[in-house]
Amino acid sequence: MASTEMDLDPPTSAASPPPTTNKNTPSASSAPETRTSTGAIAVRSIEGWIVLATNVHEEASEEDLQELFGDFGEIKNLHMPLDRRTGYVKGYALVEFPTQREAKAAIEGANGKKLLDQTISVDYAFVRPPPKKGEGNTGKGRGGGGGGAKGKRERTRSPEAKEE
Repeated sequence: MASTEMDLDPPTSAASPPPTTNKNTPSASSAPETRTSTGAIAVRSIEGWIVLATNVHEEASEEDLQELFGDFGEIKNLHMPLDRRTGYVKGYALVEFPTQREAKAAIEGANGKKLLDQTISVDYAFVRPPPKKGEGNTGKGRGGGGGGAKGKRERTRSPEAKEE
C-alpha cells in the first residue's frame, strides 16, 4: 500500500524569525523564492515538484528519461503523453520529484542536454508569474467588474424589424 504521508521540503534557514503582522513588511517569509529561467516564481504541486521537459524526441522511452533524470534524485512520477494516432511521444514529459532540491538539480543538470540527438529544455511546470510593472498588491487582479450605475455603459440595441 502506498504511503499517504506528504514529503516536506526542509526549511530554507534554521534561524528565521517568526512572521510579523506589520503592514509595511511582506507577509511571506524573506527566504529567496525559486525562480524559473523566465523569472516566474516556481510553485509546488500538491504532491511534489514537477519539472517539464520539452523537445523530447518522439522515439524516447520512459527508460531514457528515467536514466537521465534519475541521476538528480528520486523520481516519484514520470508522465510522457503519447499521440493517439501515431503512438509516439508528443514532445514533452512531466517528471515529479519529492523535494525542491532534487527538482532544481534536475533543471540545472538536464537543461540543454542531448537526448536522442535533440536538445531538451527543462524548467518548472507550475509557476506563478511575476507581477507586471506598476502593479503592486492593489487588489484589482481578480474579481468581476462590479455592478451599479458607476461605470455603466449603454447596451447595444438589436436591429429593429424592417417594415414592408
